[in-house]
Amino acid sequence: MTALPSNRIARRRTIAFGTLVAISVLLMAASSTGPVVEFQRGVAFALRPIQGVLDGAARDVVAIVQTVTEIDTLHSVNEKLARENARLTAENARAQEIERQNTLLTALLQVRSSLKFQSVAGSVIGQEPSQFRRVVILDVGTDRGVAEGDVVVGEGGALVGRVTATTANSATVLLIDDTSSTAIGQLGTSKATGPVVGPVVGDLLVMGNIDSTDRIQIGDQVVTAGIVLAGGVRSPFPKGLLIGTVVDVQRDANAVTQTAFIQPTVNLNQLEYALVITDYAGGLPPVDQQPIPCASAGTLPEGEQPCVTTTPPATPRPTTVSPTP
Repeated sequence: MTALPSNRIARRRTIAFGTLVAISVLLMAASSTGPVVEFQRGVAFALRPIQGVLDGAARDVVAIVQTVTEIDTLHSVNEKLARENARLTAENARAQEIERQNTLLTALLQVRSSLKFQSVAGSVIGQEPSQFRRVVILDVGTDRGVAEGDVVVGEGGALVGRVTATTANSATVLLIDDTSSTAIGQLGTSKATGPVVGPVVGDLLVMGNIDSTDRIQIGDQVVTAGIVLAGGVRSPFPKGLLIGTVVDVQRDANAVTQTAFIQPTVNLNQLEYALVITDYAGGLPPVDQQPIPCASAGTLPEGEQPCVTTTPPATPRPTTVSPTP
């Protein structure tokens, strides 16, 4: 193929450009005429519904995209708020538990300051699962001066039980609602006394051998009697410790005694803290204070303990008066 001369190509381009310019001018002139304007308006009017639909669809698509984005954002925010709420709930629960523990300990310290005995506070770290053996284990032992036989009290200074075994850092406490536990109780109104023992059935303590002539009132409080027995044997429990409240009475018109049923003051099933009294010596007095049998008549040397007569004294013989010289 023969190449066209360059001047002919330039001339054709010039003609094409001029033609396009002329057509553009003609179209611009024609677009301002009345028929063309009316035609444009008609086309715009005809296409307006379609344009509205397209605009609505576009807006809907944009709205859907924005909604999905907002949902993802809300999910993220909701997860953060849920985690924060869980954290605040846990902290609030811990704060409430700490406040509850502080309330219990404060009440126990108030009891401790009101007691006339020395005591150490301990928390419950173990409990006998059997319903027939009612014991708890405290986290204080011989390292804190706790010994077997020590009395244990709870909230309000109410009686809980006695220590039956110890280690260096623990103490086993027999609760007053154990069937083998016994304490001499005293009614607050009539001052009548009787043994308070653990329940056979249920959770009520039983106070028996109360004289039938003594009046027992529902709601009467029962405290430890602190009775000293013969031979100087002291009560295992100090006098005046609250045991519980009378909730029922069993009377028999033909019996000489009656029975009271007592609700313990301390909820022994939910015991958390207790005080162990370390300087009350119940039972037999110390060896150096126990009375001894009289070995012979006459005056005891200074410093010796008084003796007790274990058998009735013999009938005294008539006194012989020596004649006056």
